[in-house]
Amino acid sequence: MSTKNILLAVSGGIAVFKAAALTSKMVQAGFSVKVMMTGGAQEFVTPRTFQALSREHVYTDTFDEPDPHGIAHIDIADWADVVLIAPATADVIGKLANGIADDMVTTTLLAATCPVLAAPAMNVHMYSHPAVQRNMKQLTEDGYQFIEPDEGYLACGYTGKGRMAEPEDLLAMVQHHFIYRSHPAWHGKKVLVTAGPTQEEIDPVRFLSNRSSGKMGFALAEEAAARGADVTLVSGPSSLPDPHGVRRVNVESAADMYDAVTSRFDEQDLVIKAAAVSDYTPTTPTKQKEKKQDEGTTINMKRTKDILLELGNRKKGQVLVGFAAETEDLEEYAKAKLEKKNLDLICANDVSGRSSGFQSDNNTLSLFFKDGSSQELELMSKKEAAAAVLDAAGRKWSGPHDR
Repeated sequence: MSTKNILLAVSGGIAVFKAAALTSKMVQAGFSVKVMMTGGAQEFVTPRTFQALSREHVYTDTFDEPDPHGIAHIDIADWADVVLIAPATADVIGKLANGIADDMVTTTLLAATCPVLAAPAMNVHMYSHPAVQRNMKQLTEDGYQFIEPDEGYLACGYTGKGRMAEPEDLLAMVQHHFIYRSHPAWHGKKVLVTAGPTQEEIDPVRFLSNRSSGKMGFALAEEAAARGADVTLVSGPSSLPDPHGVRRVNVESAADMYDAVTSRFDEQDLVIKAAAVSDYTPTTPTKQKEKKQDEGTTINMKRTKDILLELGNRKKGQVLVGFAAETEDLEEYAKAKLEKKNLDLICANDVSGRSSGFQSDNNTLSLFFKDGSSQELELMSKKEAAAAVLDAAGRKWSGPHDR
């Protein structure tokens, strides 16, 4: 993203403070960011704040031309790869929908030929007003992409839809914009990812589980969605937020995950089973809490259904990817699982250490392919690892399978 230029248009609303945080996040993510502000925006936050965060000159006045060799509002419009309007008030939306250019922001936007993203922020009744909705519809027809506001408590005291999307969400939308454009082969693909642990009930207050956080599966789902795939994420219990652009299905037990995955399998192009599913479950969970015993206790267990084995037996053209978390003999166990479960690719990781694997933000993976080839991924973030795994999986298809 280091070569991508983002022009942030800030209009006047209380959500300007979020735009400051967004500027910082985009710079930290490697984007080049320039900011332009309406007069109203400057009533909330000074240009100097955005200058410090972006390390760039902030544009506020159409008639301020510090460089005699250029025209500022044309130059920065041409410079931008994407324009993001955040917050986009009812005022600036109305002006743009009707071709009004009376300040630096609107003048520059009318000169921009790059994609424009807009994040509305206003009172709930303003947002639902027919004039605002009509103006947004017109801008959508003109090619603008709107990032819907959140619902919740608003600065005016009302509760409803109108709160600008959070800076993290807006950053993700900008990142997704560029990822999407560079991966046309993924557009419209149906992808199912499993993530997280499962919980097997012992009694109403206790369960058996594992150390999986779900971070790897969530990263895979978000990266696939960013590339333009239609993604379903089947997740065991996890506190991670929903990945952007992903349909999330929450499950609890191994049996729940089996039902959720197998019922959706036939329509998929790619399935990545990154969840850490329990191999055993209590034979008969008790209806009441088990009381503490002075002596030891025994819990009778039975095998859970092997989801990946079932998918390998059923697949008809889908690309099937599994994960193998091991503490010893990594390659031997991974290759055996690859063959036994009829996988196209298995991602094996050594979870005996603390620097990668479960609960870590990083991962070290060894990829083993059905054709006997392999690929080593050195220690990297799970976001980077997700992109590498999807690149490897994407090489295994030539198009949607026959359904």
